[in-house]
Amino acid sequence: MKTLLIVFIVIVTFFLAAQFIVNNSSNKTEQHAYEVIKRFDDIEIRHYSSALFTKIRLSGNSYSQVSGKGFRILADYIFGGNAAKEKIAMTTPVSMSFGEESEMRFMVPANYTKEDLPLPNNKEIEFIEEKEKVMAVIKFSGWANDKKINQYQEQLIEQLQKNNIKHKGNFSFLGYNPPYQVINRRNEIVVEVEYDQFFDSK
Repeated sequence: MKTLLIVFIVIVTFFLAAQFIVNNSSNKTEQHAYEVIKRFDDIEIRHYSSALFTKIRLSGNSYSQVSGKGFRILADYIFGGNAAKEKIAMTTPVSMSFGEESEMRFMVPANYTKEDLPLPNNKEIEFIEEKEKVMAVIKFSGWANDKKINQYQEQLIEQLQKNNIKHKGNFSFLGYNPPYQVINRRNEIVVEVEYDQFFDSK
C-alpha cells in the first residue's frame, strides 16, 4: 500500500511539473497584440493591431469537422512544409470560423512580412493581411467542443444586444493552448464590432 502511494505521488508530481512547463511555454508564445478598451459584464472590447495570417479554407461547418484537418495543414506549413523548408515559430491563438465555408488561421510572427514568407507546398494555403480591428470577446475554459462554442456565442450575442453594441461579420473561435495542455486552458469567441462605437471615425 505504501509503495502504491509513493508511485501515485511521483506520478502526480511529474504530471503537475509537466503541466507547469507547458503552461509557462504557452504564456511565452507570441500572441496577437491587443488592448482591452472596455468591459461589459462577461465580455471585453479589444482593439487588435494589424497582423499577417496564414489561412486555409475547409469544408465542414463545425469545430469537430474542421479543427483537426485545418491544424494539420497549417502546422505542416510552419514546421517546414514550404519551398524553403523553413520552420516558422508557432503563435497563438489559433482562429477558426464556421459556416458554409469554414476556415482556420495562424498568425504569422511579427518579424515576417508577406514577401518574406516561403511559398507553401500546399497551394490552398493563403496569406492574409488584416487591418486593425475592434472585437467583442467572451472567454471560457476547459476543452472546446461544438456545444460550448455555440453556448458562448449565444451568450456573447445576448451581451452585445443588452449593451446596444453592433457587430458585423462572422463569429470566430480562438484557441490558445496545445492539445497536451490540461490545466489553464483558454478559449474565446470573438466578433468584430463597429469601430466608431469606441473610437472617432478615421
